[in-house]
Amino acid sequence: MEVQTLKYPAIRNYVAGQSVESASTPTMDVFSPLSGQLISTLPLSNAAALDAAVQAAKAAFPSWSATPIKERVQIFYRYKTLLERDMKALADLVREENGKTYDEARAEVEKAIELTEFACSMPQLIQGEFLEVSKGVEARAERKPLGVVASIAPFNFPNMVPHWTIPNAIVLGNTMILKPSEQVPLSAVKIAELLKEAGLPDGVLNVVNGDKEIVEAICDHPDIQAVSFVGSTAIAKVVYIRATSNLKRCVALGGAKNHLMVLPDAHPEMTASNVAASMSGCAGQRCMAGSTMVGVGAIDGIVAKIVEEAKKIVVGKNLGSVISKEAKARIEQHITEAEAAGAKVLLDGRNAVVPGHEDGYYVGATVIDYVTPDMRIAQEEVFGPVLAIMRTNTLDEAIAIENANPYGNAAAVFTSSGSSARYVMDHANAGMIGVNIGVPVPREPFSFGGWNDSKFGACDITGKSSIEFWTQLKKTTTKWNPESRVNWMS
Repeated sequence: MEVQTLKYPAIRNYVAGQSVESASTPTMDVFSPLSGQLISTLPLSNAAALDAAVQAAKAAFPSWSATPIKERVQIFYRYKTLLERDMKALADLVREENGKTYDEARAEVEKAIELTEFACSMPQLIQGEFLEVSKGVEARAERKPLGVVASIAPFNFPNMVPHWTIPNAIVLGNTMILKPSEQVPLSAVKIAELLKEAGLPDGVLNVVNGDKEIVEAICDHPDIQAVSFVGSTAIAKVVYIRATSNLKRCVALGGAKNHLMVLPDAHPEMTASNVAASMSGCAGQRCMAGSTMVGVGAIDGIVAKIVEEAKKIVVGKNLGSVISKEAKARIEQHITEAEAAGAKVLLDGRNAVVPGHEDGYYVGATVIDYVTPDMRIAQEEVFGPVLAIMRTNTLDEAIAIENANPYGNAAAVFTSSGSSARYVMDHANAGMIGVNIGVPVPREPFSFGGWNDSKFGACDITGKSSIEFWTQLKKTTTKWNPESRVNWMS
């Protein structure tokens, strides 16, 4: 029997600065969605393997948390230069394991660099507060790290999403366990290696691979103080409930059903290019994708231009693959069901094939018109390069459709009217709003986070809001002069 040579070495856990064998024996195959080919394997680690990583993080915490923050950030300044140095290699890994185009993969690494830059500004953001609250009595408030924390990352951004948490949490003095998606474990290995090269002490970041068992073990481990999660809403709810029931802090980001409201006075070319890019970027596999467009009034001309733009999006060129064979089948089933229910497929991406990569997992850009709110494609997150178009007569009807969905990540409006834009900003029930922008992702220092079933827990996962999540407040009151007059405040 011929033994297949893996393109990448078998993935191992990373504990206390070393690549180590997992305590468990089962492994899982890792496939590249670009080609459908086996490229590596990873261990399905058990609770014992997690505990080894937690103990390493726990041992590293006293020294790391006692290191002045001005010194901690120096490591991340060096790390930023390493990300820039290895940009192409990092983007190639993202492309290989996730299926993005090279430009999308590179943009993901560039965002990771921006997130690292923000973490380097932490000394200026957590200076604390000081006040003489009474004669001879001084009060001080300072942010202190929590201890060992954990980050559970998804498949759709193998490099960027870990950087939502790693730089901020670690710069703020915590030590961390990273659990990457079992579908995209390659980038996590490289991140850990580069941080070690930058000078991060052993044990401050540890990587544990696995599936559901490790997620449950993270939620249950008594020495983990906080958990962040990014993934589907169904799993986000489970993680949030399980982690908080074990008295941990938790912020869990789930799915989305983002609506792009298009008014007749929208700029046709700008709207078409933005809507097409929003629904198809990263093959639609992002929680900020504009998967549903709600046209208000006479917008046939804009729809025609959207189809024209979508036809320029070609699998294997400027459109990458979806993550798995199962994802491809599920997305195409959504299209088939919508068509059978009476929607009109204006551009059909089913059965897409890239020459030379016939076994890859590709779905072409798809535009479906005359979708109604009762159809499954209008209610569920498709997570593919598919745009479902619904029709309304008024902006209030469009907002009602947006607000009726259980999610609340993003909503956007395309219009030339400032008053219409303001109306949507005030009334859309979502945490991130776009005006003539199809993917309204906030840039640092503004934080990323939705509402409703798109996020569970207090605080956001990035930006200034994350500081409160990754730290706790210590208040100190001091008095040194016994000769000072004493009153009720002192």
